[in-house]
Parts: sequence; structure tokens; C-alpha cells
Amino acid sequence: MAKPIYHSSIEGAQHGGKGLDGFLAFAKEAGAAGAQPSNYMLEGKSGGFSRPHLIRKAFEKHGLKLDGISGHCMFWVHTSAWTGTKGLRPFVPPDVAKMAKGKLEAWAEDYILRLLDLAAALDLKILPMFWGASHGWELATGYPWGFWAGGDFDLIKEGEERFVKKTAKIRAHANSLGIYLAHEIHPGTAAMCAEEFGRLVEICDGDECLGVNADPSHCWEGEDWETRFTHPAVRNRVYACHVKNFVVRPGVPLRRMDGDWHNRAMQFTDLGSGDLNMVRYVEMLINIGYPARYNKIMGTETAPLIAETESNYRDPDATAIEGIQYVRDNLCFPVAEGSFEDEMGA
Repeated sequence: MAKPIYHSSIEGAQHGGKGLDGFLAFAKEAGAAGAQPSNYMLEGKSGGFSRPHLIRKAFEKHGLKLDGISGHCMFWVHTSAWTGTKGLRPFVPPDVAKMAKGKLEAWAEDYILRLLDLAAALDLKILPMFWGASHGWELATGYPWGFWAGGDFDLIKEGEERFVKKTAKIRAHANSLGIYLAHEIHPGTAAMCAEEFGRLVEICDGDECLGVNADPSHCWEGEDWETRFTHPAVRNRVYACHVKNFVVRPGVPLRRMDGDWHNRAMQFTDLGSGDLNMVRYVEMLINIGYPARYNKIMGTETAPLIAETESNYRDPDATAIEGIQYVRDNLCFPVAEGSFEDEMGA
């Protein structure tokens, strides 16, 4: 009999105030089969991270699968620190935020190396994350202002060299532990489209640890989700995923400078009412091999569909509950073992 190849799970980044135990209790009550805590939820009270056996015990207590660690923010801090942006301050302790750029970057690198050790101790081989603005904010805007190259500078070349150098120690450690670093192709990061991710792999000599965390909600600037995740540079490196929806408001400038999400062109939505067809998206993930790849690497029978639930208007907890249940009820379907034509004919 055909069986589901997916299970419903939820990311913890939007639920930091609950703490690990509160987050897991919430996820279980909402109907999730697994959960993906943020790195912050796993920090110990006296510095460092909680002991692996205590983290396992918490998941066992609630009967949930441990579906990785969401490490996005700290990786972004590490690869963006050189720019001196104040935007990273919410993601680090206040005393760290006051550090000089070089010291802050070194602090973040050490944090990430220890996070990788924790992941290995938890038998996690895939770490969802995204690299920061290694190429600078001029390139991150997607518009060549001012010039990207001149007589004595080339911002793209400099950015590539910077990325290779700044990520070398982290990539080496990930490779030594057998961990895939699943970059979420995202605005304001080192790779904002499929081609750019392929370039990161190329400049790092095909580094095996470089992977992708598929998220269709960031495909609103010209590259649709199917084009992005079936791209030759991406399709075989998708090791993790988010399930997330959005709408684009017609007539509103995509890059309007407004801190109020209600006024922006792109709006994250509940899973069922956005512009994207989530069923087609998870079918595409099957086609490019995500669930089979995940199950092989992690030794599991089902792969997580991680609901990343954000809405500009709905209550966060209500949005999360809807997302968990939408994934469970609509996307974790029994997968065909052959073709619908197999039993046709005489």
C-alpha cells in the first residue's frame, strides 16, 4: 500500500519566546510530527549549548522528530559582519553587538563551529541556514549603482574571493562532520537566485557541503520556484525545505523602503491562500529527489515539510497551527509507486 513520503513539521525561529519545551508542546498540540528549533532555543543558561541528551529527551517527551536546527540568523551574521551593518544586532547578545567588525565575525564563526559540533552530536547531517551579504550591499540590491567594476576594483570578483575565504573554516568543519549546509536562496544573501548559488559551488571547487534549503516564498523577483529548484546547479543539492506562501500586491514597488510589512509589495501569507500552489511545489520536490535524498542521508522513512509560518495580519500562533495542519492534511499524501496507467487496458 502506498505511504506518505513526507511528515508535517515546523520551524522554531518565529517562536523563540516559547523556549524549547514550550515550542515542542505547541507543535505537538497543533498536530506536527516533527519540529526544527532555532539555534537560540538550544543555548544553555550558562553559555554554550544545552547537552545533546537533554535536547533528545525534550523531543522524546513530546513524541516529535528532530528535523534539524534552523541556523539562518547566525550564519547571516557571520558572512555580513564585515559590512558593519547594524541590522545584525538583534541576532547577537548586546555585548557582542558592540564588538568591532572583525571580532564580531570571529565570534560568530566560533559560535557556528560549536553549533556544527552540536548538530553532529545529535546525528543531524543537514543544517538549514543562509550565508550573509558576502558580496556587499551594492550587489545585494540587485541594481548596479554605482558601478560594480572600475579601473582598480571589481565588486563581484572581490565578493567571490571574500566568500571563499570567510567560509573556508566553516565549510571544512562541516565536511569533516559530514554535514550539508543548506543555503536558503534569499534576498540579501550570498546567493539570491539559482545561478548565483551555482557560482558559489563553482568558486568553492564543487564543495560537497554546499546545499540548498528550498523555500518558494522568496521567488518573487523574476525567478519562479520551479525554475529555481529544478535548475541544474540546484536540483541535486536540495537537502532541506520550507513550505511558505506569499502574495505580491499589484502596483506596489517591490523595493519600496518601508519598515511596516503591511505596506510592502510582497506579503507572506497563510499556506492555503497565497499565490503559490503548495501541492505542485511539494510534487516538484519529489521530482528533484528531495525526500529520497533526505531519507538516505538521515536514515529516515519520511522527509520533513517544514512549515515556516509568517503572516502580516494573522496571529502568529494561529498562523502556525494552520500551517502545521495544512501540511499534514494536504501535502503528506500517499505517493504513487508507479503510474496511473499501470492498470489500464485489457
